[in-house]
Amino acid sequence: MNLIIAAIRSGTDPAAPLPPAAFHRWLEDPIYCPKCEATYMLVVDYDHAIGRHFAEDSRRHLAMLRKAVTLGHSTDHRDTHFETNGVVVTSHLRLRTIPLEPASKLIN
Repeated sequence: MNLIIAAIRSGTDPAAPLPPAAFHRWLEDPIYCPKCEATYMLVVDYDHAIGRHFAEDSRRHLAMLRKAVTLGHSTDHRDTHFETNGVVVTSHLRLRTIPLEPASKLIN
């Protein structure tokens, strides 16, 4: 079964495209960091979410995402978007832009 679940930190936009689907469903139970107040909302393909065996099929994926969120506490939850497919959790970082100094300040 090709089940892809994305965990996106609340208050942020996805850092990568969401899983391919016609419609997405936000699951009712978010993932909380046990050490702070960070909350990650879960997005899954609608067809998989309404399936009869979704609770059993998604158990391993959700456990991996919970572990990734817990481990993300050490980096101050810099990763705002996690995605799992099979046995791999991919984290997507939002690139921060650093303002550059004007060239006139560098010459003088």
